[in-house]
Amino acid sequence: MSGKVVAVVQARMASTRLPGKVLAEIAGEPMLARVVDRARMAKTISQMVVATTDDDEDDPIAQLCEDRGYAVYRGSKMDVLDRVYWAAGARHAEVVVRLTGDCPLIDAGLIDQVVTAYHLAEPPVDFAANRLPYDKTYPVGTDTEVCSFAALERAWREADQPHEREHVMPYLYEGAGRFRTLLVRNEQDLSHYRWTVDAPEDLEFVRQIYGHFGGRNDFTWTEVIELLEQEPELAAVNSQVEHKTQLDLDSGWGQ
Repeated sequence: MSGKVVAVVQARMASTRLPGKVLAEIAGEPMLARVVDRARMAKTISQMVVATTDDDEDDPIAQLCEDRGYAVYRGSKMDVLDRVYWAAGARHAEVVVRLTGDCPLIDAGLIDQVVTAYHLAEPPVDFAANRLPYDKTYPVGTDTEVCSFAALERAWREADQPHEREHVMPYLYEGAGRFRTLLVRNEQDLSHYRWTVDAPEDLEFVRQIYGHFGGRNDFTWTEVIELLEQEPELAAVNSQVEHKTQLDLDSGWGQ
């Protein structure tokens, strides 16, 4: 494997359904810290940076990063693609891993699996992911997207649709033949599980999961699956929350 791999965790305080969620407490720790600390266990990541906005309301995120020693980049509030691009570029990334600050069950082993698949693909690919809007087998909230910095830069230059700017990667996987892509699939379809945090019910769900594991960060996504199979009532906590699509906009870009 070659190329400096930089993980960019995008995070901001604003949220339509759950404002301030990225700093919500989960077993005594802010959600964003849970995301960063779990992702930092991935062996394939060289560096990590939190990409937040330059808006005053996101000062608490920047302060958390300073307090915890996390690298942080502050950029556009509306244009998330621009923010991620500059955050990765500032770290001299050759390969970019995009993560989001509202997925506190992100899994280091799964990150490694997707990054390794990206590196080993033959013929080489520009983009790899474990979940795409049209093909999902992993739980919502385990999303890992990997691309070359060159592909991200092309998207940054060419993408002109609001959802492409807000959700960062659609330009890489939506245009047939535009880029070489790879989807990492799970043998069993587990896409019905919802592990992202976008509503109060989601936050309650992840708090219960962390409570079961004693507030540790080192439990794996497969251990969570085993727990939910043993205690299916846990999955019911947020099963009624409606999933967003890649066309739903939250930042207001282009409006």
